[in-house]
Amino acid sequence: MLSILVVDDDETVRGTLVEFFETFGHTARSAATATEGRRLANEHAPDVVLLDLRLPDANGIVALDALLADDPELAVIVLTGHADVQTAVNAMQHGAIDLLEKPMDLEALAGAVERAAKRGRLQQEVAVLRAHARADESTAPALAPTLDDLINLAARNADAPVLLQGETGTGKGYVARQIHDRSARNQSPFVEINCASLSTTFFESELFGHERGAFTDARQAKRGLLEVAGEGTIFLDEIAEMSTDVQPRFLKVLEERTFRRLGGTTALRSNARVIGATHQPLADAVADRRFRADLYYRLQVLTLTLPPLRARPDEILPMARAFLMKGASLTRAAEDALVAYRWPGNIRELKNTLWRAAILAEHAPIDVVHLGLLGGPVAPASSEPANRLRTLEEAEREAIRIALAAHDGNRSAAARALGIARSTLLEKLKKFGL
Repeated sequence: MLSILVVDDDETVRGTLVEFFETFGHTARSAATATEGRRLANEHAPDVVLLDLRLPDANGIVALDALLADDPELAVIVLTGHADVQTAVNAMQHGAIDLLEKPMDLEALAGAVERAAKRGRLQQEVAVLRAHARADESTAPALAPTLDDLINLAARNADAPVLLQGETGTGKGYVARQIHDRSARNQSPFVEINCASLSTTFFESELFGHERGAFTDARQAKRGLLEVAGEGTIFLDEIAEMSTDVQPRFLKVLEERTFRRLGGTTALRSNARVIGATHQPLADAVADRRFRADLYYRLQVLTLTLPPLRARPDEILPMARAFLMKGASLTRAAEDALVAYRWPGNIRELKNTLWRAAILAEHAPIDVVHLGLLGGPVAPASSEPANRLRTLEEAEREAIRIALAAHDGNRSAAARALGIARSTLLEKLKKFGL
């Protein structure tokens, strides 16, 4: 059962909410002012605070700041009868978990409180990890959880949505897969979809599925990824690019766990865990009215920010050696060049650079000239005389051969590495006789 504190100057609202939550067996208290609310929060340490933005003795944002100053891990839901995008962004920036507009649907409020309590517990777990790190600072240099710690935290809390943020190429897809593989859902499917790669109709078809005749090319019914994922994980890459037409339907999935196929009338249930990823701050998309504030709050239960590769110089060479195809090696000069480079494309650029270098080195140790890094020397297209340029077909054939070798003949993995569809790869394999 939860402990809930309602801070609102409207006596009717206070009484209604206290009575409503007590019917669920929760402990509910109320306060009419920010001062009284702060006192009760300090005395009873509630799981969730419902805070009105307009109070007689303080602005709601000021009251929010005061509550979080006393307890940074406190889960606060802001209530307002005058909601707008800027209000939502301000509340989020000051630490609110959610913002609900009056008059409220009580069932939706109950769901919001459950989610806020869950996120509050996650924040407390992170705080405990940080406290342990600080307590061990005399023997261990880390003062905060490592990325691996946070991946494990996300994996343990296998129902909470996760938001991954970081520059393009920082490994968000890899981290999403690690969270799934380490969680209790790892026996169920991991499915992914890029929110920026499809038109609205085809994206909805991929995500929700469709019935026969739902649109022009829908010649037969199709299960969507939410159905395919089952009890597993659905990974939404570049979620900031999700169409504004789709966002309300996806919000319903997060709130009610139900959806309908395109053209369908039957409500289907989704039990999949949601992981979203973006290379741009979602708060900016909310401020620009490109992303719904309420959907943002539902997604950011646990947010992991992946640092760029240039901020992790000690990891560059171990990663590089892991990416090398079998039998390939690096000269000392090449290793120094890899560490010195800034890697604007992050891990993805490192991986592609090494694949290209392996092709150019042609079984010799990879040197600086083969890496072709910005500002460095560039290798010729082959070891043959400079006037013998390799044809595009020859270069393409060699790139496919290297990709297949690097992935032990796995055609799907090789196609992803080359940035082409598997069907395209199969056509080229036939064409080149590979």
